[in-house]
Amino acid sequence: MVSKNTTAQGAARKSVTQLCYELITSGDELLLGLTQNSHLTFIGQELGRHGVTLRRHFTVTDDESEIESCIRACWARADVVIVTGGLGPTCDDRTREAAAKAIGQELVYDKELEAALIARLTKGGWKATPNLCRQAYRFARCEVLANGNGTAPGLWVEQEGRVLCLLPGPPNEMQPILTEQVIPRLAKLGLVEPRESFVQVRTAGIGESALEQKLQPIFKAHGPGLSVAFCAHPGQVDCRVSSPTGELSHDKLLQIAAECAVVLGEDFLCFGHDSLVQVCADQLRAHGAMVAVAETITGGLLANAFSGLCGAGKFFAGGCICSSIDAKVQLLDVPEEIVLQHGAVSAESAVAMATGVAERLCASYGLAIAGATSGSCGGVPENLTGDIYLALSAPHGVWAKKLHLPGARTQVKPRAITAALDWLRRELARSKACSCAGPLTQGAMQ
Repeated sequence: MVSKNTTAQGAARKSVTQLCYELITSGDELLLGLTQNSHLTFIGQELGRHGVTLRRHFTVTDDESEIESCIRACWARADVVIVTGGLGPTCDDRTREAAAKAIGQELVYDKELEAALIARLTKGGWKATPNLCRQAYRFARCEVLANGNGTAPGLWVEQEGRVLCLLPGPPNEMQPILTEQVIPRLAKLGLVEPRESFVQVRTAGIGESALEQKLQPIFKAHGPGLSVAFCAHPGQVDCRVSSPTGELSHDKLLQIAAECAVVLGEDFLCFGHDSLVQVCADQLRAHGAMVAVAETITGGLLANAFSGLCGAGKFFAGGCICSSIDAKVQLLDVPEEIVLQHGAVSAESAVAMATGVAERLCASYGLAIAGATSGSCGGVPENLTGDIYLALSAPHGVWAKKLHLPGARTQVKPRAITAALDWLRRELARSKACSCAGPLTQGAMQ
């Protein structure tokens, strides 16, 4: 195998921003639209955090000649080539063979890999069949990247001053190998920045243009050495500050980000990459409080957001999905007359849901979402479609909020959840000095 020094020396002639990275994702299922190509998003983000921008991305079929041709073309011009998919045991997994031909290496059968593979299969109750053992083949000159979540190992090659990295296709296998093994190897060779090359200010509840206008005075004060980039998500906007020329130190970037946070006030969510629900969870922990949720239109997605976090039992009491009047009455003690008088899509019903779920599940906070989207089928007056009601029950009051979110359910649901979580976050931030004990009181309808 070509030594690490050869690769490092080849890269030393370029800065990280000048390096050419190319990504190949293989699989018929990607081109047929049967599987979403999340690899580009994930790998692009991870490399971007370390100062690298992918130069090109290709998606190819499972045809061996197509994979070989694509790898050969990328290998001829790129400093680093990353390939995902096609390392498994089935007849359409041909990436190893194609890559070996493209870079002129021989495939060898590794008995140690076979033993590790058999041990893993046996532990999982599987039989080590010949096709499964195909995954024990590797390049003659390479390093093996252990796969803690699957049977197909990744392969790492340093050759001719370049790097080739083959990764398994399933995201739960590929992602940890990339973050825990590939990125550190690239950093050791000087092919990526050892830490994030920017500082990210994450915001919620403010639009992209309004955010830029609010922060522009800070950016102007720090001159042309500062680079600013915005990335909008539903209900959130990220602002990344960096210094590609190196004129501004990392400590200076941290200082600029801190200035932004002060100016943003409650619109500031966090530094870095924590999700909105993670920030809410951290605030609930700090309060020693728990939240319970009640949902109609979002169908459990709000509960899923909380339950997906580690240690959810410390801050999430539980949730209830209740579309029918009977479910609201029986599960949440919602007075039937409230729903009959004001309707299921109303501030009054949402408030009753929030207070009911908080009391039933003994939570300090209750968060409810009710509404109707465009294209709702019967049972909801046409003039209510697109109306979403949020309700928040807290130890010191209960409130309702009306949103109008036109669009299909698939579009409205994540926007409603983001709005609900952001409201909870802001209320938790405001009530830092307030006690989490005391009776509920009826608050204003907003």
